[in-house]
Amino acid sequence: MGEEEKQKIRLRDEGMEEEKTYMAVEDLDVYRKLCQLHLEVCDLTYQWPPEERYELGSQVRRSSNSSPSQLAEKNDDRHVRNKIEGVNRSRGEVGETVHHLYMALLKKYISQETFHGYRDRYKECIRMLNGLEKTLERKLPARERRWHVAEDPVPYGSEAEVCPLGWPPETRNLEPGA
Repeated sequence: MGEEEKQKIRLRDEGMEEEKTYMAVEDLDVYRKLCQLHLEVCDLTYQWPPEERYELGSQVRRSSNSSPSQLAEKNDDRHVRNKIEGVNRSRGEVGETVHHLYMALLKKYISQETFHGYRDRYKECIRMLNGLEKTLERKLPARERRWHVAEDPVPYGSEAEVCPLGWPPETRNLEPGA
């Protein structure tokens, strides 16, 4: 048994071990991914021309940092609706960051490959933020939710997937004389 485990046992026996009752923002995968992306974006922008260091470079660095900071700011809030607002703001900052990276692509500061790599990773974060928002929405009473799901979720492409009426559209033979 290691020294760290012995210390935990001593603290538990003495009633001094703190029990974790909520998830720290650092425990969120999306938060860690956004922080890593921010560090990489910062490194990327320092390779741009000097005149952009305080223009586009500064904007993309600030928006890429704002996304995880929005999550951190609202994570300890007591109200679920405020936590959801933090997720929404974080998603907006992700969109702004991708826009700034797109502008860097148009100005030929980054390659298509670099842009697509960052865009894809940020899209993954958006999907994770969407999932986090849905998880938080479930903690609200049903009448306070922003949206309601009428049916159980079904995996995409499974046989249980139901297409809405009229889909796929009926194909009619529109040729004359048919």
